[in-house]
Amino acid sequence: MSGPPFAALPAALGLTPATLAFALAVVLLAAIVRGYSGFGFSAIVVTGLTLALPPAEVVPVALLLEIAASFGMLRGVWAAISWRLVRWLMLGAALGMPAGFLLLGAVPADAMRAVISASVLAFSLLLWRGFRLRGAPGGAGTFATGVASGVANGSAAIGGLPVVLFLLSSATAAAMTRATLIFYFMVGDVYGTAVAWANGLVVGQTLARAAVLLLPLFLGIALGNRRFLRSPPETFRRPALLLLMALAALGLLRAAVF
Repeated sequence: MSGPPFAALPAALGLTPATLAFALAVVLLAAIVRGYSGFGFSAIVVTGLTLALPPAEVVPVALLLEIAASFGMLRGVWAAISWRLVRWLMLGAALGMPAGFLLLGAVPADAMRAVISASVLAFSLLLWRGFRLRGAPGGAGTFATGVASGVANGSAAIGGLPVVLFLLSSATAAAMTRATLIFYFMVGDVYGTAVAWANGLVVGQTLARAAVLLLPLFLGIALGNRRFLRSPPETFRRPALLLLMALAALGLLRAAVF
C-alpha cells in the first residue's frame, strides 16, 4: 500500500529516484559533519547537490535546512555566544546578502557551480593549512567578514565558511567560536530565506523538498552530536575538510567538462 505513494514521491518533488536518493545521502552526511564539527553543512549540501541540480534550486533548500539544524542546537550553547561578534557579523551580512542573491539569479548554472566549488576549495585549503590571525577579532575585520559571508550565503549558501575561517584563525575560545557560529547560522539563514522568498526563489516545491530532507537532517545531527560527546571535536575536522575539498574538486570538474 505504501509502494505507489513512495514511488511517486520523486516525481512530486520534481526529482528522479536516483537524484532523491543522492540528496538524502548528501544531507545525512552533511548533518553528521554539522552535528559533530559545528560547521560545513551548507557547503557539503550545496557542493554535493549542485552536481545534480541547478544552484538556484539547491541554495534555498540548504538555507531552510540550515535553519532547522541551528535551531535544534541553539539551546545548549546560548550562554557562550559572543554578542559583540554577532552584531558586527550580522550588520555586514545584511549588506552583502542581497548582492549575493542578485548573482545567483544572474549567473548561469555552470558558472555558479564553478564559483561555489572554487570558493569551498579555497576556504577549505586555508583551514587545512592552519591559517591564523593575530590577536582577538576587531570590529572592522569582523564587519568585512560579515559582508563576504552575506555575499557567499546569498549566491551559494556557503556564507558560514568565511566566518568559520575568521573565527578559527583568531584567538577566540573554542566554545565561544562554536556557539557564535551556531547562532550566526540560524539568524543569517532566516534572513537569507526571507530575501530568497522575496526574489521568487522559494516556491512550494522548495518547501516540499526541504520537508522530505528533514529526516536525514535530524538523524545526522543526532549521530554527529553523539560522536562529538565521545571524542575531541578536532579529530573530525581533517576528514570534514577532506570531504569538502573532494566535493569541490568534483564540482569544478563537472563545470569544466559538461
